[in-house]
Amino acid sequence: MVNKKLNRTSDHRKALLKNMLNSLIKYEQIKTTLPKAKFLKPQADKIITLGKKDTLQNTKALVSQLQDIKSANKVKKTLSKRYEKRLGGYTRIIKAGFRYGDNAPMAIIEFVDRDVEAKKVDKKKKSASKEPEKKEVQKPVAASK
Repeated sequence: MVNKKLNRTSDHRKALLKNMLNSLIKYEQIKTTLPKAKFLKPQADKIITLGKKDTLQNTKALVSQLQDIKSANKVKKTLSKRYEKRLGGYTRIIKAGFRYGDNAPMAIIEFVDRDVEAKKVDKKKKSASKEPEKKEVQKPVAASK
């Protein structure tokens, strides 16, 4: 595989890949630049394929590559079950125009049969029962003579 350098050092590139893989697994859809998405796609497909084979060696390889046990568990339990009949091509890249500041080509990379609710993992739910508490202000009582 010809490795794109993405104008980064090797350590920075590895950290970037690991963080983008973890975000893609967690949210099942991320928006990034087109070269980064093209760099991420084959790696994400390899991670899913690794998770489909249920062995201790593959589990250790997943945890080693992702450095996150929650992401590795999601790959093993959720994503591998979702794609067990699919032979490859677990992700897709959708071009999303150009970024405002530097006109960089943007893209959305997502899993093919993604869970739409996964995008809302970190968003806090607003509860109707918690209304802002009103402080009662006591009016000063006029002193009578």
